[in-house]
Amino acid sequence: MLVLSRKKRESVVIGGSDGIHRLLKVTVLGIRGTNVKLGFEVDADIPVHRLEVWERINGNGQTKSQTRCSTPPAE
Repeated sequence: MLVLSRKKRESVVIGGSDGIHRLLKVTVLGIRGTNVKLGFEVDADIPVHRLEVWERINGNGQTKSQTRCSTPPAE
């Protein structure tokens, strides 16, 4: 797992080079106490879900090799 520190208005970019042509940009929009508000910029045809929603969609409790979706969540 890659762990990064970001401040308000700072971003992380995923993809966009070397064979991964799609780009996901995650920006810290606000920090209030223990809550962090994130903004996601991605092509409209790429789903973005909270982990608990993604697990429900893909069958809760299944291993990665058992899931029907080959794309992990972007959250």
